[in-house]
Amino acid sequence: MNNNAAPAGAVRRIEDNKFLYTLREMWRGKNAYGMLAPFFILFTLMTAVPVLMSLPIGFTNFNMVSFPQLIGFDNFYTLFMEDEVFLISIQNTLVFALVTGPVSYVMAFMLAWFIHQLPGQLKTVFTFIFYAPTLAGNVYATWQLIFSGDSHGIANAYLTDMGILTRSQEWLTDGNLILYVVIIVQLWISLGAGFLAIRAGFQGIPGDRYEAGAIEGIKNRAQELLYITIPAMGPQLLFAAVMQIVASFSAGDVSRFLTAFPTTDYRAHSIMNHAFDFGALRFEMGMASAICFILFISMLFANWGIKKLLGKYLDS
Repeated sequence: MNNNAAPAGAVRRIEDNKFLYTLREMWRGKNAYGMLAPFFILFTLMTAVPVLMSLPIGFTNFNMVSFPQLIGFDNFYTLFMEDEVFLISIQNTLVFALVTGPVSYVMAFMLAWFIHQLPGQLKTVFTFIFYAPTLAGNVYATWQLIFSGDSHGIANAYLTDMGILTRSQEWLTDGNLILYVVIIVQLWISLGAGFLAIRAGFQGIPGDRYEAGAIEGIKNRAQELLYITIPAMGPQLLFAAVMQIVASFSAGDVSRFLTAFPTTDYRAHSIMNHAFDFGALRFEMGMASAICFILFISMLFANWGIKKLLGKYLDS
């Protein structure tokens, strides 16, 4: 008999008290929480705290030299009523998000599904091939070579040889083409953590579900995908959708590194580019914080909409 075992009544009281129950479960998993502690601390200091600070700083005039001066809603009023470039950046960001978000999400799902059908080690090989662009550091030099505006640019050379173009296109400086080029490059590097989550979701579906489905009358892969696979992958699908939303709304590095900054006529100028302009170049941290907070609220609404859309696939 274990004399150290807690009485049944005491265990029941702990389980009834959610706080005590949580503390007990955390103590049981203290090793796992210890492993998570470094990331959690860095995430809190480098991400959570700056996000929370952006709201109060957004109501100030702060240039990182003098003490912040409270100015109320002046920054937000200036952005929406007087800053034409900010309004352009909103339009560009919405176009960018509405195109790259859904397309990259569908791409991630379809590629993960295709890879799941492959045998053995080919799954690992193709997963690495499609995920590798996300890991690449400086990929923009390659894309600058592809979309170079002279006749030696790869895109111009091939399209001219094929008879599609009669003269070289200025892909990275022509205001009518810049946004399309940025979207193409963003899609190429968009298979990140969401893609891996969907891949893991396919791996985690028990084989007996497909056997039961076959008994119930499911006859082909399309029916398996619609009636078994997708309902079983709710959490992974939601996580991937959130990651794609964050990536599409916060994209700014592609246009900044691929083209000049700012882009021609601000045709590929995103909200993140505008925040970078005020924060990193002008050191107007109050205005930059207001821009980031507006972007944060926009992503919250988008994530709420995605959760509503995919909520039927999540466990209650």
